[in-house]
Amino acid sequence: MIELPYSLIIEATKEPDYFGFYSDELAGFSGIGHSIEDCLYKAKLGMAEHVSLLREQGLPVPPVNKNPTITIQNEKASKAA
Repeated sequence: MIELPYSLIIEATKEPDYFGFYSDELAGFSGIGHSIEDCLYKAKLGMAEHVSLLREQGLPVPPVNKNPTITIQNEKASKAA
């Protein structure tokens, strides 16, 4: 069972112990971890903290996703100028 209130995207980088994560459903939420499991742990805690801060600041909180997904993918290449 996925115990996250929002879907999560985890991106692997060239470094084997460095992952980035974010949620398209929770604007402004992102983080880093040293493994997929670390990202999941940090995302669960971080999402709760992020939502709490949004409420404290009187900002809108998106509705909870009753069927969140976790996507693990390679980091998207940035476009060079």
